[in-house]
Amino acid sequence: MNTPWPKHPVRYLAKNLSIVIGLVLIWRGVWYTLDIVDVAFFGGSHTWTAIGGIMLGLAILFLPDHDLKEIQKL
Repeated sequence: MNTPWPKHPVRYLAKNLSIVIGLVLIWRGVWYTLDIVDVAFFGGSHTWTAIGGIMLGLAILFLPDHDLKEIQKL
């Protein structure tokens, strides 16, 4: 199935690029915030926040539909 080219490729590129840049900046902010939490509460050790992040991520994936199909290999 052929998908038609967008009518305005420059607008299409600019829109998608702005979305990608926005997401990267959000994750950059989250990353730095977690680094501050590491220093303030755990003495700079990333171990506890890494373990906590894994557990929180799994909970976020599990809770809506009570399975972890999102992380299964196809």
